[in-house]
Amino acid sequence: MGKAIMVNIEKCLACKSCEIACAVVHSKSGVLEEAVAESPRPQRMVTVEAAGEFAVPLQCRHCEDAPCISVCPTAAIHREEVDGPVLIEQDKCIGCKYCLVVCPFGVIELSRDGKAMVKCDLCYERAKTGQIPACVEACPTKALKFGSEKDLAAGKRQRAAQDIVSSTQKNKQETNSKESDK
Repeated sequence: MGKAIMVNIEKCLACKSCEIACAVVHSKSGVLEEAVAESPRPQRMVTVEAAGEFAVPLQCRHCEDAPCISVCPTAAIHREEVDGPVLIEQDKCIGCKYCLVVCPFGVIELSRDGKAMVKCDLCYERAKTGQIPACVEACPTKALKFGSEKDLAAGKRQRAAQDIVSSTQKNKQETNSKESDK
């Protein structure tokens, strides 16, 4: 997969702005004020889950070797491009729930109308116009980041390197302080 959503759980406030933005962007109207009156109600495809003292926004990870694609009996679950997101073609989906069973992250659900399965599509239609996923755009603390896996990993490596330097400097200062106390 070329692009991914990464989560910094230390920044997540569990405000659920990502859930609301997701539901609205996938609603019929695309407008919050109108979406709340739609039937069936819009469904979010990201879920903020409590995990100890943290909250974790969970959505499809668009696995490279996606088990949901292999198990789908109607080929409703597919990729448009080799490195694109895993998508569900609603008209082909029979709601058999095989994908739900094999998803290692538990992020595939039955649609509110009970006819097909739904999951994060990385806001595929928005991406076609150069926009980022709605959940990432809506996050007030920037706990969600969207980018190429290479860039996201590079950023993480840079933060890890900075943490190591800070820790080393702190240890050195503590050692110098102890030596001067002697």
